[in-house]
Amino acid sequence: MKRRSLGTVVAAGALSRLAPGAAEAQPAWPSQPVRIIVPFPAGGTADLVPRIVAEALRPVWRQPIVIDNRAGAGGNIGTALVANAEPDGYTLLASPPPPIAINQHLYANLPFDPTKLKAVSLLASAPNVVDVSIRSGITSLEELIRRAKAEPGRLNAANQGLGTTSHLTAVLFEHRAGVRFNHVPYSGTAPALNDLVAGHVDVFFDNIAFSFPNHLAGTIRILAICAEERAARLPDIPTVAEAGLSGVNAIAWYAVMAPRDTPDALVARIGADVVAAVQRPEVERRLMEQACKPVGSPPTEAAAFIADETRLWGEVVRRTGLRLGG
Repeated sequence: MKRRSLGTVVAAGALSRLAPGAAEAQPAWPSQPVRIIVPFPAGGTADLVPRIVAEALRPVWRQPIVIDNRAGAGGNIGTALVANAEPDGYTLLASPPPPIAINQHLYANLPFDPTKLKAVSLLASAPNVVDVSIRSGITSLEELIRRAKAEPGRLNAANQGLGTTSHLTAVLFEHRAGVRFNHVPYSGTAPALNDLVAGHVDVFFDNIAFSFPNHLAGTIRILAICAEERAARLPDIPTVAEAGLSGVNAIAWYAVMAPRDTPDALVARIGADVVAAVQRPEVERRLMEQACKPVGSPPTEAAAFIADETRLWGEVVRRTGLRLGG
């Protein structure tokens, strides 16, 4: 499936066309603090990315911006708060894919209607990577596929938990490569990486931000990048396609969403401010320090990209037959 690129840069003229109409529609906004709900715990990339952008937005909006971590249920708890909030621009969501594009396919009962969210902007992206344990002796993607085909179900593939992007990326890889792993779920990235370093598992489809330091330290090996282009921090590591396997593009992205009934003019105003903030050199630098690619995109482009991602991950979830509780 061909997905829309995250790399589109919004022209300054487009921003100038967006902002004036929005300003006329909402001249008083913001007149009070803006709350950005992050539906995952503090400290991870999902939390750090919106904090970096919020810091750049504070002098623009001239109001406090509160990052409110409301973790739980795969991001569903915090997302429900935004979906059901007043559509006035004062309660926003900043989240990676699960509650926006994946959980509607995965959970039997969601505490929110996913159609009650409206895209504002994409902040940044970071590809998943194919990690292997040094102790596995695997040194290339070709060798990983050959080993997996020779011994179906023998190689242990760690994941951050059933239904997470690392689990679903492994499923996508299995489908494209014609292989089968033994999936080993963990309660997050840290314990999965620890067992990969120790050699208790063989492979892990992890976000580059977490794997990068371990790869540099030589405690794990990154074989390939699950994206259409190489990662700036790892220019010598090929993409999965360059290594000989097409169709495995799996990236983490971080989007700002608003309640569905938020006026389009206000969404355009917020989106234009977010894009301008992301494009500031110091923000780009700080995002890249997190191994993220700065994006910044207007609402219509963000909505189209998210729709593509929702279809992609829906197909992968259906392939697994996995269903989780509410």
